[in-house]
Amino acid sequence: MTKLTYLNEPGVLYNLKRRYALNEIYTYTGSILIAVNPFTRLPHLYNEYMMEQYKGVQLGELSPHVFAMLNDSMSQSILVSGESGAGKTETTKLIMRYLTYVGGRAVLDDRSVEQQVLESNPLLEAFGNAKTVRNDNSSRFGKFVEIQFDTSGRISGAAIRTYLLERSRVVQITDPERNFHCFYQLCASGKDAELYKLGHASTFHYLNQSKTYELEGINNEDEYWKTKRAMDIVGISRSDQDAIFRTLAAILHLGNIEFSPGKDSDSSKIKDSTSNFHLQMTATLLMCDPDVLVSSLCTRSIHTNEGIIIKELDCAAAAANRDALAKTVYARLFDWLVENINKSIGQDVDSKAQIGVLDIYGFESFKHNSFEQFCINFANEKLQQHFNEHVFKMEQEEYKSEKINWSYIEFIDNQDMLDLIEKKPIGIIALLDEACMFPKSTHATFASKMFRNLSSHPRLEKTKFSETDFTISHYAGKVTYQTDSFLEKNRDYIVAEHCNLLSSSRCSLVSGLFSSLPEESLRSSYKFSSVASRFKQQLQALMETLSSTEPHYVRCVKPNSVNRPQLFENQSVLHQLRCGGVLEAVRISLAGYPTRRTYAEFVDRFGVLVPELMFGSHDERALTEAVLEKMKLNNFQLGRNKVFLRAGQIAILDVRRAEVLDNAARRIQSCFRTFAARKEFVKTKKASISIQAYCRGLFCKENV
Repeated sequence: MTKLTYLNEPGVLYNLKRRYALNEIYTYTGSILIAVNPFTRLPHLYNEYMMEQYKGVQLGELSPHVFAMLNDSMSQSILVSGESGAGKTETTKLIMRYLTYVGGRAVLDDRSVEQQVLESNPLLEAFGNAKTVRNDNSSRFGKFVEIQFDTSGRISGAAIRTYLLERSRVVQITDPERNFHCFYQLCASGKDAELYKLGHASTFHYLNQSKTYELEGINNEDEYWKTKRAMDIVGISRSDQDAIFRTLAAILHLGNIEFSPGKDSDSSKIKDSTSNFHLQMTATLLMCDPDVLVSSLCTRSIHTNEGIIIKELDCAAAAANRDALAKTVYARLFDWLVENINKSIGQDVDSKAQIGVLDIYGFESFKHNSFEQFCINFANEKLQQHFNEHVFKMEQEEYKSEKINWSYIEFIDNQDMLDLIEKKPIGIIALLDEACMFPKSTHATFASKMFRNLSSHPRLEKTKFSETDFTISHYAGKVTYQTDSFLEKNRDYIVAEHCNLLSSSRCSLVSGLFSSLPEESLRSSYKFSSVASRFKQQLQALMETLSSTEPHYVRCVKPNSVNRPQLFENQSVLHQLRCGGVLEAVRISLAGYPTRRTYAEFVDRFGVLVPELMFGSHDERALTEAVLEKMKLNNFQLGRNKVFLRAGQIAILDVRRAEVLDNAARRIQSCFRTFAARKEFVKTKKASISIQAYCRGLFCKENV
């Protein structure tokens, strides 16, 4: 892209559109790879022949491709970003497939490290992906996969880290979205579904809040057996698999337990026989005591100095308690899966190099934005800062190190945005945690304190028609957040009754999910843990990992809102390019020197333009300068080791080089044709003379 004659927004957009029409979905903009979702399969781009073509090839030598971003000779990270439906998950799978190809061994064992790494994808997708408004297979968690290589360049280990699973989706969805894929797969599993007393997905409260049960082109039963196969390959035993699906079935039955008022006004009981059936099934599947399960749902223990007081819960509180249990069990089951995948694959602490692939949720802005969108957009602000530091700050550091005469270019720095969210003691997260610690706090008191402490911040606005909503000016645009469920979603309570219930389960997997809790948390009724603060710590660890590697950026673009091939919506694409920092990178390139070559590379390519100076000269810097002066190019700069060129100058040199080579080719062809024609002429002339001589000889004999 930086080679375009006109490097501006219209030029970038036109270039992407023309390439997209030709199914050229990949385009470079400096060190950024833009990947436009084709919404159709292009197998010719990813077959074994293509993987072999890009193996070991330096960036820029072949056409733009996601395979060209990788080099297993050094530690690096590939950051895949973009909005929901832009193709992040598919791009990540392609990268991992290529890595297992270049770093794989010639073995037939399905349980090789490479195969386990690959099969971890569909397994985590089943438990962590869901249909959203924008995407049928949206990742509802962040994932960083670190693949380790030994001294011979072979894969020797791997580690998977996950971030911020959207736990609230387990108990609440909106039409036409879906819950996590694994629930629908289990309901369609045939005999297994019958074993767990499951019916169609529409019969369960946690699934029927939306009327979307099927996905176009996807068979839930087939996907169930694919998930089971993936479990086999990553090393999950059949007994653990059975426990996993029993636990999923228990969550579905748990969601169908309803409550009615008890004898006292603030108490509750199991509503009817249908609810009692689902309660019995939940207890059976979790292998725990049904009476203790009822007690843990309908009552709460309060520890006081005088002793333990049992408090009855009303119907609404009991339902909220039920949902809290479902979310906790699912979240711990997901963490168990990740942990066991990592144990099965194994890490190589002595690896020579690592390649990390980050697949994380893109920037989100909906009509209603809650705590999840706040955390997701906070993560994207962090990644944008890393992008700024690498693409902009480090680029300008190179100008300094090469001693280039350079005027510093301003770019959008979002540090003030990050301070607003995470700075202690009065950042939004700190104020949210403080509000969560007080039982009587509400979202209104939290919002009031936030506005009181942060009202002067230029990035924060109070909305006109609400006392509790707030608007943040993110790097990608303004987003208004509704705080009504912020406190509830940030509180990750460990409920003593739930822990006691499940830690005593006769199923080793279920009891194991609750076995590592500290003793003090089991003595208290609630143990508060901040989801936002934990997520902030995870992001900080991720940033440290990314900073220790050489980063590459893949910006995935969704070309249209209807998920159709060969449809390119200009305004939508332009907005995504702005949000992803691509156009900001183009602006920096336009103002600076986007093309830079070492003197040896430059002379090797363009030395043909000054053949009269090439003989006997070894000063590559002087030869570079002579080429540029002969071509009458201005405003270039010569650094200590490289030449720096303005946008479009390399294209002028390439055109002139092509002319010189064409002229040389034509001269060679002319000389060769002359040689061939003369050779043919001499041969013909000689034959003619011989024939003439022969004929004259016959004529003379006849006369005699």
